[in-house]
Amino acid sequence: MSGPYLSKGFYPKELLQPAVDYIKTVQRPDGCIHWFDGGFADPWDHTEAAMGLSIAGEYAAAEKAYRWLKNTQLADGSWWMHYKDGEIHNDERRETNFIAYIATGVWHHYLITENYSFLCEMAPVVEKAIRFVVGLQTEHGDIHWAVDTDGHAKRDALVTGCSSIYKSLECAINIFATLCEPKPHWEKAREKLGDALRNKPERFDRTWESKARYSMDWFYPVLTGALDKKQSLARLNRRWDEFVQEGMGCRCVSDEPWVTVAESCELTMALLAAGDHARAVELYSWLHQWRDDEGVYWTGYQFVEDLLWPDEKPTWTAGAILLAADALTEHTPACKLFVEVDLLDVSQKRQEKQQPESKKRT
Repeated sequence: MSGPYLSKGFYPKELLQPAVDYIKTVQRPDGCIHWFDGGFADPWDHTEAAMGLSIAGEYAAAEKAYRWLKNTQLADGSWWMHYKDGEIHNDERRETNFIAYIATGVWHHYLITENYSFLCEMAPVVEKAIRFVVGLQTEHGDIHWAVDTDGHAKRDALVTGCSSIYKSLECAINIFATLCEPKPHWEKAREKLGDALRNKPERFDRTWESKARYSMDWFYPVLTGALDKKQSLARLNRRWDEFVQEGMGCRCVSDEPWVTVAESCELTMALLAAGDHARAVELYSWLHQWRDDEGVYWTGYQFVEDLLWPDEKPTWTAGAILLAADALTEHTPACKLFVEVDLLDVSQKRQEKQQPESKKRT
């Protein structure tokens, strides 16, 4: 079953407005965006939803979300796993990819708004977060996936998590390039991390069963720019039939009959990154059948039991829907964030900074 086929210049505002309104409805007065009413919040999914708000032009709500992260950041630059109703709900660990993702969100918001004062406000928050994450990088380039309650590293690495950090490092470097503050240590960390993702599979899943059955492990190195286009397309083609259910979407895991909307949106952007525009458009068109009567997207569909499952409509799924739509239609200046790698040159930014900044919004 197919919905609208999106193309450049045709952003479906009316179709997606319920997703925007849903995020705003769930957002708490302090700026925190829970997964859904009664659910938890975590720094990564909170940021994914905030990016959706930026795409929709809800700049004040998005900045409120980032200020929640600013106000809850721990002294060492990290955040706990889960929050709920203004309280820490899970202090058993802090995950590195969750912590780094603020850089992606802040840079995404700046690309759309050109709000330089916001960038300056959030830069110290990003700097502390990235310093924490880079401090957990091993000599092999991979980054420990988490620390425990006492701050001790959980010594293993995840392909998906490290891939997400790889994109966040790109964004963090660009934030500080815009501020004319080069970060060569971060550039080196990013290079080492990319090498580990491309060439050192033995550094991942060392202490647990392989996560290769998860679709995110399959497409995240593509989505986040760790592979070039040729490598990306080859990687996606290799396991396409394992993960993609025709007419429905992308499975969360290869061995379960369950397609999920958020993973399908991220795969849409990964396809664009690999240069496969046709399959990206087709895949995204399947997803609109998984909405409720008000136009809000469910988590996913279990196609053997013919069941929408679980009975949840996450705000991060709404955020992913908006990110993929933006990538397909090129609606905002941030539309290429997950489609291209674009590391800024600090010397060029210095020259630009000397020019009038009349176009910058405050």
